[in-house]
Amino acid sequence: ILAITFTNKAAREMRERVNEIAGSGAQDVWVSTFHSTCVRILHRDIDKLGYDRNFSIYDTDDSVKVMKECFSRLGISLTDKTFTVKGALAEISRAKEELLSPSEYTAQAHGDFRKTRVAEVYREYQKKLKKSNALDFDDLIYITVLLLQTVPDVLEYYKERFKYIMVDEYQDTNTSQYMLVKMLASKYENLCVVGDDDQSIYGFRGACPELMFRFEKDYQACRKIILNINYRSTDEIIQMSKNLIKNNSSRFECRNKT
Repeated sequence: ILAITFTNKAAREMRERVNEIAGSGAQDVWVSTFHSTCVRILHRDIDKLGYDRNFSIYDTDDSVKVMKECFSRLGISLTDKTFTVKGALAEISRAKEELLSPSEYTAQAHGDFRKTRVAEVYREYQKKLKKSNALDFDDLIYITVLLLQTVPDVLEYYKERFKYIMVDEYQDTNTSQYMLVKMLASKYENLCVVGDDDQSIYGFRGACPELMFRFEKDYQACRKIILNINYRSTDEIIQMSKNLIKNNSSRFECRNKT
């Protein structure tokens, strides 16, 4: 069993419950965030992509330092207010969430000056990270998906390893997370997800609630269970929320929340 949630706090609480329920078998159940799951996979198999298994994970400060070196290497001014280090990192982060390699990002630039420049620093940035045997935070999922896509034996191992997969807060997944789960579940398709498109609030971090609509297309035999009672809020809050949310142009209409 693989159980994925979005926060370390939720993962710890789930881990405690699994330990209590499963007892001696609890160690065989993976309960973690997306990123922690990927770290475990990468520590086992990242060498197949030319990295060393004892790779470093760079934080924001580390990434900024590397990007400044990329700017210097490419002759880009650090004082240019229209093209900043943080802006470049944000765009590269979005590219990785969409599983775009530097080459693929370049192909989509279509001559756009800013995107072409981002593509240049993206390529240089990834070269520097790999030379240092390091990954940034976005790489944890991006490189894991790349690993599963390019090394069939690794994908087969994990498809067999996880016969049952559960994902919490599914409305907050982005493209790379969606693809990761889809690949891992592709053998047995014993996949249970919990989510509410009306509660998706992380679009600014790449979350794509529209991916929930793709779920029914990818798994046409799935069974949908509607949990339409909110135990956390008062009737006044629920009614106010419904009056606002009903104006959304794209949402599941198959429930009547109370």
